[in-house]
Amino acid sequence: MEEIRFYNVSDEYGVFSNFALYPIKIKGVVWQTTEHYFQAQKFKGLEHANKIRKARSPMKAAELGRTRKVRIRKNWDKRKDSVMYDAVMAKFSQHEELSKLLFATGEQKIIEASANDSYWGEGEDGKGLNKLGKILMKVRTNLKDFI
Repeated sequence: MEEIRFYNVSDEYGVFSNFALYPIKIKGVVWQTTEHYFQAQKFKGLEHANKIRKARSPMKAAELGRTRKVRIRKNWDKRKDSVMYDAVMAKFSQHEELSKLLFATGEQKIIEASANDSYWGEGEDGKGLNKLGKILMKVRTNLKDFI
């Protein structure tokens, strides 16, 4: 079975990236990208989260979210997978062209081909957890039930 691999937004399946410029709306708030939303959820309170929400690019949102000058939520490690799922589900349920592309992947394995991230991607050795790819496959399955 073929695999769907993505990383850069310019890749064939680059829209699967959290950096792809597709806004999402969650709990009445619009976020420029899933990256903006995800990074902001690391922090309690609105001050730093709003700074991330208004960041001019997903890369800037990621930089602001990776700072350790502002304390992240105590339970972030337990919450991050469900936050990512919510963001990805919002993205693919709110943009019909994206859900069609996701469905068109059939049952193929989806892999975030990130050499420098062995949690969300496959990592340098290809043995990473590929959590983002797994979430995309879960969203693909769950979205089919709603359509």
